[in-house]
Amino acid sequence: MMTPDPAIDAPPPWWKYGYVWLVISGPAAVVLAAIVTVWLALSRPETLVTPDYYRRGTEINKTLAAQQSRALVPAVQGRNHAATPVPPAAR
Repeated sequence: MMTPDPAIDAPPPWWKYGYVWLVISGPAAVVLAAIVTVWLALSRPETLVTPDYYRRGTEINKTLAAQQSRALVPAVQGRNHAATPVPPAAR
């Protein structure tokens, strides 16, 4: 009986299978993304919140509320005019 020739019957090496690279590429992409994220986090300085952030926020809210109330004046006047009944003498 003939013995099998290992050079002919040997499977190709693992790196020649496409599915191996498909399986490796997922975790490799995650590791690369983690390295980039760590690099971005360490290379950029942290921006600190000012100690008086609450006071500044309430001032901004007051300013926005004043601007909004002025912007709504024509609409409020129109609504009030439409809701006012016509006096009987004007009919």
